[in-house]
Amino acid sequence: MSSLVINSTIEKVKKVAITGASGFLGTYIINMNVTFNIVELDLLCLSVAEINFSEFDAVLHLAALVHQMKGADDTLYTKINRDLAFDVAKKAKSHGVKHFILMSTAKVFDESNRPDALLNENTVCNPSDSYGKSKYEAENLVASLNDKTFKVAIIRSPLVYGAGVKGNMLNLLKLVDKFSLLPFGGIENRRTLVYIANLAALIEQIIKKEVSGIFIAGDRFPLSTTDLVTKIGSKMRKKMFLFKIPRMLLKIFCKIKPALYTRLFGSFVLNTSQTNARLEFVPPFSTDDGISEMVDWYDSIKNNGLY
Repeated sequence: MSSLVINSTIEKVKKVAITGASGFLGTYIINMNVTFNIVELDLLCLSVAEINFSEFDAVLHLAALVHQMKGADDTLYTKINRDLAFDVAKKAKSHGVKHFILMSTAKVFDESNRPDALLNENTVCNPSDSYGKSKYEAENLVASLNDKTFKVAIIRSPLVYGAGVKGNMLNLLKLVDKFSLLPFGGIENRRTLVYIANLAALIEQIIKKEVSGIFIAGDRFPLSTTDLVTKIGSKMRKKMFLFKIPRMLLKIFCKIKPALYTRLFGSFVLNTSQTNARLEFVPPFSTDDGISEMVDWYDSIKNNGLY
């Protein structure tokens, strides 16, 4: 008579609650997930007090008021980015959740032009705007809950790009699409970006390994603005003519639009080596992969008249 052998090494599929599931990153994770049992928590429809977290192994908190180029009320940043994150984390811990992952931002660092600085998990934070300050305050509050029974992981991410991107990156795609002559030649800055698929893979590794601490997201190599525009133009099969802006005009531009100047001409490099070594992680996709996928998506929405 044959006997049934049960493989006790089969791992239980983790049940993960995710807030902010309708956002850029949340939508990608939901659509591409094949690893976890994910449940979306809509904090616009549910209050934290109404949620029963006891059934979840982990909570991935993505809900946030993202950085607004035109600014937003400081109290709104605080209410959504700091207070809501802390309330969700406290409730999750009280219900026995073992792992809490907070999506933060690289804007907790000082984003001034520091071409020689490699920002890492141990760099002193000095956020320069309300968005960065609210996220840094959230980090500190949520991290204070970390203990042996409730592990807190914090992910600091730079600008995320890929299919569905909005904001400055979408504006840059439109600019390269419309013009072949652009003032982005000879820019020798370096900026760390992260392709959304690489960020999702990093999050998956953090949840799988049930680790706590601060983690830095990023693609394998930083890019200059000139390289980024060139790669986008190449994928669009456009012949680009990039010229260098005279130094005097750059100084004027810096005074008039300092934030935009920093993003286009300043350096902002994150050192992901410690994070990647600790997680035994290598970003699975190259920057070229990400730009290719992003441009394909852009072409599809343009051809379908969706913007």
